[in-house]
Amino acid sequence: MKPSRAPQMFITSLHMRHWRNFRGPVDVRLRRRAFLIGPNASGKSNVLDALRFLRDTAGHGLKEAVRLRGGMGEIRTLQARTPAGLKLAVHVGTDDMPHMWTYSLGFRNHPQKHLPVVMEEEVRKQDERILKRPDAADKKDPERLAQTYLEQIVVNRDFRELAEFLKSIRYLHIVPHLVRDPERSIGKHDDPFGGDFLEKVASTPAKTRDARLRNINKALKIAIPQFDSLTLQQDAGGRWHLEARFSHWRQSAARQYEHSFSDGTLRLIGLLWSLAEGGGPLLLEEPELALHDALVRHLPRFMARMHTKSGRQVLITTHSAALLADAGIGLDEVHVLDPDSQGTDPEQLADPKHAVVELARESTRRAIRDGLVPSEANLLAHFEAGATPEEIVEQLDTLSLADVYLVRGYCLRHPDDVQKYLHERSRGAERIKAEIEAESGSTGFVRSILARTNGR
Repeated sequence: MKPSRAPQMFITSLHMRHWRNFRGPVDVRLRRRAFLIGPNASGKSNVLDALRFLRDTAGHGLKEAVRLRGGMGEIRTLQARTPAGLKLAVHVGTDDMPHMWTYSLGFRNHPQKHLPVVMEEEVRKQDERILKRPDAADKKDPERLAQTYLEQIVVNRDFRELAEFLKSIRYLHIVPHLVRDPERSIGKHDDPFGGDFLEKVASTPAKTRDARLRNINKALKIAIPQFDSLTLQQDAGGRWHLEARFSHWRQSAARQYEHSFSDGTLRLIGLLWSLAEGGGPLLLEEPELALHDALVRHLPRFMARMHTKSGRQVLITTHSAALLADAGIGLDEVHVLDPDSQGTDPEQLADPKHAVVELARESTRRAIRDGLVPSEANLLAHFEAGATPEEIVEQLDTLSLADVYLVRGYCLRHPDDVQKYLHERSRGAERIKAEIEAESGSTGFVRSILARTNGR
């Protein structure tokens, strides 16, 4: 009998203050799987980049992490006033011990040198404080604050486990033409865009590689018609290639290599491989790109299957209602980013009734008052007609994209509850109308608005 593995650590919460478009302070509680949804430019990618920044700081240093992003002016929110600088913090742990490690980093620009300097740095292991900066040595020699202890191997011995974990964070956004490029692997290492993907697969020990490819084969048979098998082959010039075989009317299967794969197929293979290989948190940007909705609906199931083997945490940005339609996605796994003129505020879904009931109630009240926003029944009619959330917002521009995604996901997971709610609401329509008429103080005006609304 194999000994049980220790639970794999994951990021249980992220704190941001003045980070990019998050004025803050903002706290995001995370599960082993998290979905970030919201309109374009709402900050979904910026949440992932906060974690990438900590990875780059641990691996390459604070100065380099800031330089890679164009300087402090590019990463500190424009809406920020006080306090100076910005702050990132994470809790890292397991399901049973979510605060096993805590790392907090505050930094700002040096007023004369225009380089980042540490304002505060703290490390805790459970309830024990291991590091608190600035310390006496920093005050005696302020030049020391140009570097974090996280990046210095000579001083991070007591929390090296945490430093190594942060360095293991990986961002992935496969660009298919880089995988197809025969010169893709020259000078590439851990390329987030897939330039070294085939070399990485080839460098994996054969037994592990074959086991992962077998698991990927199972998923691809669900996703791709006539798919038979996927293997790794080496040509006469020593280059590695993915070979896919497809069943057809001939006795021998047809072969294709990665240069003939569709963009969606290459992205799916890269995603499944990354899920299977394990390691630190995996950050995915819009995995639904170039994939049909019928396939996208399977992605959460693929992720869950791979997670049971690797235990890897996955954080995903998405615009896909099909991806969120999976009944296995918990409301505590979904984060809606809602931007306004003062920055973005992420909201975690906690109440399953909030998705339909609250939005529908508010939209109904606004519809009766203003004659602008459709009822929830009309919103559901758009869904049933096959409209995407983006198309719905274009037609019904007083709705927010985040709300439409929220309602779409809930409706797909709880159709019976939605129909029951609509039935109950129709029975109480006259009562709601009477309440609004009483609030408005002008029955004739409300009736005219109702006439306009019903005539649409």
